[in-house]
Parts: sequence; C-alpha cells; structure tokens
Amino acid sequence: MTLVQTQPRPADAGPAHGTAVDVMDAAGPQVCDDMSVEVALAVMAAARTSRLVVCDQDGQCTGLVTQAELTAVRDGSAYTDRVRLRDILGDHGSFASPVTTMAEAEHAMRTRRLGALPVVDEQGSALGILALSR
Repeated sequence: MTLVQTQPRPADAGPAHGTAVDVMDAAGPQVCDDMSVEVALAVMAAARTSRLVVCDQDGQCTGLVTQAELTAVRDGSAYTDRVRLRDILGDHGSFASPVTTMAEAEHAMRTRRLGALPVVDEQGSALGILALSR
C-alpha cells in the first residue's frame, strides 16, 4: 500500500491548500476482492457508478477498479469466469490519507496516471474518493 505522505498544514491555510477530506466524494459501493469481474460489473450497473472501492476480507481498502478496466479484462482473450478482482488490481495500491493536501494528491494522481484515488484512514478503511476534474 502506498500512502501519499503529507506534512501538517497550518490552521490558517485557505481552500487552495485544503486536504483530501475537504474535497473527497463518498466512497460509494465497496466490494470484496474475491468478487468476480462479471458480478462487479453488475454491481456497478445496479449502483449506476463507474468505479468500485475494493476491500480485502478484513475490510481494508486494497484498491479501486473502474468500469473501463473491468470491461477490458472481461473482453480480453485470457478472461474466464474465475477471474477475481484481486487478480486484476495490479498497481492500484496508491491511497491518500485524510490530511493529504490537494496539491500532493493531484501530483500523485497525475504522476501515476490515476483518475481517482481512495482516501483511507489509519486502519486502511476507505473514507472517500478523490477524483481529478476533467
């Protein structure tokens, strides 16, 4: 797990220097990493969302998957109905802490080419999602 590290911010820092917790979206649907790709796509369709927070058996966030990623896996030649979310997470182990500054989160997301970044607490539970504006 790669947590975006931060420095404490001054109490008088303005909105331009806000933290992840100030601007994050709700975490949305959270699913277990043993879920199949096909079921995850069905959950996305039912929830009318384009991404899911993936958690392990202990409820700790292990990553984020998007509808586009899951569709690409499902449509790939190596796909079987035994493929689980944990099998495709790959390098989705980047997270932000609630005190990550906006600038740090944006830099991390652009550097890693991520459209969204889960915000997790000290125990690894998902609190929300930061998404880059398009």
